Amino acid sequence: MHDGCSAQFENGKQVVDKVRMMGFASAPMPMPLTPNCKNCGKPFEMETFETACPECGAVHAVTPCHAFDPENVQSAGVGY
Repeated sequence: MHDGCSAQFENGKQVVDKVRMMGFASAPMPMPLTPNCKNCGKPFEMETFETACPECGAVHAVTPCHAFDPENVQSAGVGY
């Protein structure tokens, strides 16, 4: 699924699963990001590696290796 910082994920569910498996889901990010929700398009503040959009509940995640750019945030969908 993911090999260090060089591999790509096939979908947002794999990113969320990886962040959860690594134990980083509720860990604070080095610096907050403000991505746009992949479901409803609204911007939201992301302070942990896994965050649900407050507008629609779509779960988003980013791996620690890629937590420097909001473009790397992926969504697993609403309620995942």
